[in-house]
Amino acid sequence: MSLSRRKFLGWIGAAGMTAVAGRKASAATTHHFEGYPDSIAVLHDTTLCIGCRRCEGACNAVNALPAPEKPFTDLTVLEKDRRTTSKTYTVVNQKSGAGNGKVFVKKQCNHCLEPACASACFVKAFKKTKEGAVTYDQSVCVGCRYCMIACPFEIPTYEYDNPFSPQVMKCTMCHPRVVEGKLPGCVESCPTEALVFGKRDDLLKIARQRIARRSDTYVDHIYGEREMGGTSWLYLSSVPFESIGMRMDLGITPAPELTAGALGAVPMVVGLWPILLTGIYAMNKRKEKIAAEEKAQAVASTLADAEEKAVARLDEVMEKAKQEKTQAIEKAIKEALEAEAKARAEAESTTDQESDVTDDSEKDA
Repeated sequence: MSLSRRKFLGWIGAAGMTAVAGRKASAATTHHFEGYPDSIAVLHDTTLCIGCRRCEGACNAVNALPAPEKPFTDLTVLEKDRRTTSKTYTVVNQKSGAGNGKVFVKKQCNHCLEPACASACFVKAFKKTKEGAVTYDQSVCVGCRYCMIACPFEIPTYEYDNPFSPQVMKCTMCHPRVVEGKLPGCVESCPTEALVFGKRDDLLKIARQRIARRSDTYVDHIYGEREMGGTSWLYLSSVPFESIGMRMDLGITPAPELTAGALGAVPMVVGLWPILLTGIYAMNKRKEKIAAEEKAQAVASTLADAEEKAVARLDEVMEKAKQEKTQAIEKAIKEALEAEAKARAEAESTTDQESDVTDDSEKDA
C-alpha cells in the first residue's frame, strides 16, 4: 500500500473537519473516578519475599502466557533488573538491602484506585472494577497507547509482534479468578505469605500493625496507600523504597486530576485517530517494504560479489593445480629419463667389463 505524505495530511484534514462539524467526542479523561470503598487489594511484604519466582510461574500458567527463555527455577535472572512485557505480567527483581542483604521486589500493575490508564483512554478500554482490578477491553481499543504514556509505573505493554490483533497487555489481578472467589495466581502460589490478599482497608490495618510491632525492621510507610491517589497493590519494605526501584516523586494527586484537562480538551481525537493509525500503519509498511528491498539488494550484491570472488579464487586454485601437475609430470619424466640413462650406462659398463674378461681368458688359452 503506497501513501504519499500529501495524501495522508489531506485525509487527516478532512477527518478533522468531519469530527468538529458532525460529532462530539466523549473522552474518559473528563470523568473523575472516585474508586470503590470496599475494593480488594494485595499487600506485598518484601521482607518475607525469598525471590523463588513461583509467583511468576503461577502468573504465566493462569494467563496462558508463552514460556520464558529461561525456566522459572533459574534464579540467575534476578541479577538483572527486569520489567513487565506483553508476555510477562509480573517479575521479581533483586535489590540491595541493609548490609550485604538482598531484597526481592515483585513488580506488576499496581491497579490504581483512580487509574491513569483509564483516565487517558478516550474509548474506555480500561476500567476500574468494583473488585479492585483494572481490566482491559480489547474490543474497543484503538491501539493509541495513551495508557502506556500515562502510567506512572510504566506497566502497560503493547504486542508489537502481533500484526493482526495486537493488544495492550498487563496484569489483571486475575480478575476472572477473583470473581469466582479464588485467589490471584501469584498470591496462591507464594510459599512465604509475602503476598496477602483481602479488602484494601483490612490490608492497610495489617500493614500498620506490622510496622508498629517491628518498627526496627520496617520503613514507616505503606507504599501505595496514597501514591497517585492510592493503589490496590500495597508494599512494605525494610529499606527506603527509592532504593528498591519505587518512585517517590509521584505525589498523592490522582491521575484523572492531572490528565483530564489536557486530554479532554481535544474532542476531535476520536474522529482523527482511526485515520491517523491508518496513515501511520501505511507509512510504516512502506518503510518496511523499502527496507526489505534495500536489504534484498544488499544481500544479492554481497552474494554476487562473493560468488565472483569465489570463481576467481577457484580459477586461481585450478591454474595453480594445473601448473603443479605439469611440473610434477615434467619432474617425473626427467627423473625417469635420468634413471633410464643411468641404468643404460651401468649396463654398458657391465658389458664392457664382461668383454674384457672374455678377451683375457682367450689370451691365456
